[in-house]
Amino acid sequence: MTSAEPAGEGAGVGGSGAGHSRVDALANRVPAVWLVIIGIVSVQFGASIAKDLFHLVSPTTMVWLRLVSSAVVLMIIVRPRFRGRSRTDWLLVLGFGVTLLVMNWAIYQSMARIPIGVAVTIEFLGPLAVAVIASRRLRDLTWVLLAAAGVALLGFTPAGLNLSGVAFALLAGLCWALYILLSARTGQRWSGLSGLAVASTIGSVGLTPFALAEAGPGVFQPQVLILGVAIGLMSSVIPYSLEMLALRRIPPGVFGILMSLEPGVAAVAAMILLSEFLHLTQWIALACVVIASVGATRTRTRADPPPVD
Repeated sequence: MTSAEPAGEGAGVGGSGAGHSRVDALANRVPAVWLVIIGIVSVQFGASIAKDLFHLVSPTTMVWLRLVSSAVVLMIIVRPRFRGRSRTDWLLVLGFGVTLLVMNWAIYQSMARIPIGVAVTIEFLGPLAVAVIASRRLRDLTWVLLAAAGVALLGFTPAGLNLSGVAFALLAGLCWALYILLSARTGQRWSGLSGLAVASTIGSVGLTPFALAEAGPGVFQPQVLILGVAIGLMSSVIPYSLEMLALRRIPPGVFGILMSLEPGVAAVAAMILLSEFLHLTQWIALACVVIASVGATRTRTRADPPPVD
């Protein structure tokens, strides 16, 4: 899972103004494009590390460790304001939290059954659909057909694919699309990362009974707990913060194109850390989805009206 939209316009990450200034000054020394790329690398390498621990803890428990650790860190850093919130505020952040929970749970279930690069490629159909629908241009059907062809190619993998793994990836993609839409709405009512902090807390609380029910003795091993915290930082806190800082300095269209690197980075991370090597047809399928995403994002960017001075 990853993010795809800013959480709020011009909002800070949280904490004191002096802290903001120091963080912003440090971030401004790094090109915005590299902030996004670092975030993508962090997410996908975190996913590969998580999968490597599935023999000790279940995917559900690993998602719970990730959500709990990211929620604790974000709540400490952001310190969201709760007083004076409307019913709509709470309904939005509740929906955001449930979506965040299901999205992460589904992609981890998929990763446990099929290669990470393939899972993320299928999942990426969610944000691609959002980009195509937002443009409302008939020519964008070309990108839909290209992405569909890429996914169809996955069916010709010599060893075949686990159908439940594909279904979980599609569910994660649907939730990713909902996440993008809810992120924008939530960001209008919860400044900075406060919406994400509260949503992560809701997700972790909601998943607690299921995670503890599946948790084996391995979950209490120090190395698992430490890596669980590290995965929470790598997969949530670091990328979301970097992407928010980057979105202040680059157009959303450029950000969307950079996010299209996700499936490729996921596949490379899995090769390095897990020795998961994709077949040629899977690489071609991945390329089709990435090209379709870039094309849809570029078309949407050109269709958007220029900002009014």
